[in-house]
Amino acid sequence: MTDKVAIIGTGQTKYEPRKANQHITEMVYEAVRKTLDPLGMTPKDIDNIVSCSQDFIDGRTISNRTIPEVEGEYLKPEAKVAADGAQAVLFGMMRILSGKYKTTLVLAHAKMSEGSQRVISNAMFDPLFQKAIGLDELNAAALGMKRYMHISGASEQQCAMAAAKNITNAAQNHIAFRGRQTTADQVMESPLLADPIREMMAVTPADGACALVLAHQDVAEKYTDKPVWITGAGCAMDAYYLGDRDLGECQSLTLAAKKAYRMTGITNPAKEIDLVELSEFYSYQELLYSEALGLTDKGNGAKHLQSRKSSINGSQPINLSGGVLGGNPICVAGLTRVIECAKQISQKAGNYQVPKAQTALAQGSTGPCGQLQCVIILSSRS
Repeated sequence: MTDKVAIIGTGQTKYEPRKANQHITEMVYEAVRKTLDPLGMTPKDIDNIVSCSQDFIDGRTISNRTIPEVEGEYLKPEAKVAADGAQAVLFGMMRILSGKYKTTLVLAHAKMSEGSQRVISNAMFDPLFQKAIGLDELNAAALGMKRYMHISGASEQQCAMAAAKNITNAAQNHIAFRGRQTTADQVMESPLLADPIREMMAVTPADGACALVLAHQDVAEKYTDKPVWITGAGCAMDAYYLGDRDLGECQSLTLAAKKAYRMTGITNPAKEIDLVELSEFYSYQELLYSEALGLTDKGNGAKHLQSRKSSINGSQPINLSGGVLGGNPICVAGLTRVIECAKQISQKAGNYQVPKAQTALAQGSTGPCGQLQCVIILSSRS
């Protein structure tokens, strides 16, 4: 990219199982204020807004219609990405690179506690065949986990290790709610949801919001002396019907990563990236996505996990924040991954800071079994 785009500020609410005392507008207002106030910015300094939410989760058509006032969208363009927050970052970056805008506010919100997630996710499947048999994200992920274990040789215990690592990591993250010292055996003892996925291996309903500000290189240093640069980004989508793709692989993530690596100039992601934030809605996906991203060889995800390279003190930590399993809502999850990477590069991650972190990878996904994938590479260097 000849023009450069930076993240200059971030903000998150605390993520909780149920925010009964906050309306969606209040959550968004909190996240936006936490983002803009430290920068000395007001809505007048924002050229356009990109939001991320889902009609089904919010229980209303055009889910962004309730938040214009609290996001500062007065006499300026606003667009909604009805997918994942990482895709919203990509779209916001593209709007700046179009040459029309200098700053973009990107935000995401969800209150999963206000609806049945199994009923909601059932709506994403084909209405004539797959929806009618009761498919939802959980059942689809169970099929994906079985297929992945079959072709890779990974065990349920090894998938439980990934969950235990991330939930334990989340204990250091004060805005996550699921964090606690956890062992793989405890994960395996949690209730079975859909064979072979157990309760602690799966995303749990959460409420919350987050936001960040993107800025063109011409104005980024006006607001901060430590901009975090987006040096690469990629997005790809796989087949809609589950039977049209191998659920034990993730070709869309591999394609998205290749685009981001090519843009950044990364040739060996296993050595050139300091840390990774993955959207593992189900713990087996950490093993699968590590392979798809080229962090380890194909079929080697379990061994990679057991090598402890991805642990909190490893050479390339994964999900130091606790990841999605630590307690993040759908839609918000991918944007949170980008924010957590930005915090690391800005040396603002507190208890789980990676010393001298310079390059980070954030990944977000949406759709059954990670159908749509997005990869964002962040760096302290432009």
